[in-house]
Amino acid sequence: MNRALSASIVIACYTEERWALLRAAVESALCQSGPAAEVIVVVDHNENLLRRVAEQWPTVTALPNEFGRGASGARNTGAFRATTPIIAFLDDDAAAEPSWLQTLLAPFEDPSVIGVGGGVSPDWQRRRPAWFPDEFGWVVGVSYRGLPEDVGEVRNVWAENMAVRADRFRQVDGFRLNFGKVGTRSSPEDTDLCIRMAALGGRWLYVPKALVAHHVPVERSTFAFFVRRSFSEGQGKAALRDFRPGEPLESERAYTRHVLPAAVGRGIRDAFRDRRPSRALQSGAILVGLSSAGAGYLRQRLSRP
Repeated sequence: MNRALSASIVIACYTEERWALLRAAVESALCQSGPAAEVIVVVDHNENLLRRVAEQWPTVTALPNEFGRGASGARNTGAFRATTPIIAFLDDDAAAEPSWLQTLLAPFEDPSVIGVGGGVSPDWQRRRPAWFPDEFGWVVGVSYRGLPEDVGEVRNVWAENMAVRADRFRQVDGFRLNFGKVGTRSSPEDTDLCIRMAALGGRWLYVPKALVAHHVPVERSTFAFFVRRSFSEGQGKAALRDFRPGEPLESERAYTRHVLPAAVGRGIRDAFRDRRPSRALQSGAILVGLSSAGAGYLRQRLSRP
């Protein structure tokens, strides 16, 4: 591999309850067709899990999170320790395709590219709910309708499948600490990182063929989770505005003004024309999800001191 494109893979983890998923993630990182220079697994304040990782994979660098609890600190710990020009991030519940890293790194041949994100397909533990709309794939951490279908420039990508230029990442001090995922609670720390890196110049690309499969457990297949996660996303985007008051949420506006109304219309049309009740349910879920996200946004904004 070209030294300029050599990469470290950083995987953050926090609980032994996801050991089988972590094992799949690490093994997929170790079996890339274009191998990584190093694989770093960072354990978020769990000494038993740290020992288990070190014993299971002697060739992997196992590190404790050097910062406060949460994915942001864990990812920063690994990224700051990495020695390569490119750093790739993979979640502990995502398994990468063998060509993932090679595909993710190819755009860095262009010096204007500062970061790349890849496609995420769902690995449902239980069958996908009939009511679940493609446009809300982000609720369960997977690619959604509205993203580019081919390589394209985007504002932000997701940390579960992301590669960055190490120097630019460190220039902005990495992921914002005390903001982001802690356990199962999420905030858009990856969006925040992408915006701060791009503010210094450069482009983010989305490469859908750099594919990982993200596990979707049963408890995230419920309508109650769908509503809670949509609400949380709204809160997170409002908090992001607090960090960057002048930063417009143009991607979100385009999504709510164009992608979602078109999806609701298609769903209602298909339900009546093709007699597919599930499409009407998906349209209803879109409206509920949008309302929940809006409520979360308003609540966060109104709670500001």
